[in-house]
Amino acid sequence: MLTTFGEHAYVDRALKAGATGFLLKDSTPQELIQAVRRVAAGSPVVSPQITRHLIDRYLDGDEEPADPRVRRIADLTGREREVLAMVGTGASNAEIGKRLHLGEGTVKAYVSRMLTKLRCANRVQAAILAHDARLLQGER
Repeated sequence: MLTTFGEHAYVDRALKAGATGFLLKDSTPQELIQAVRRVAAGSPVVSPQITRHLIDRYLDGDEEPADPRVRRIADLTGREREVLAMVGTGASNAEIGKRLHLGEGTVKAYVSRMLTKLRCANRVQAAILAHDARLLQGER
């Protein structure tokens, strides 16, 4: 499965439906080619961002954070988490774009989607959430 959506609900449904691979659209062409070859050979393939999410969910077990917004961080794609962490440090859209090699318009789209998913009204709320979820560097 190749998709833009990395939310755990999509991953769960795809894997339960029999998907052998799950890649996000931001995968490089080389990653896509390699994944197709591996799946054709019978090996499962999952995007690194999704693998991290699955491992975190496994290690956390059934425990859920008290703040429902912190739980929703699991629904963010890997790139959205990166953007959230940078928002948490106070970085501007231009700074985030430069660091992640993205256009400022693309960063704005990520921030907007992230705010919607997290149900945050603004960047300040998202920054506080990033801090509470220990996404900022040195808080792991």
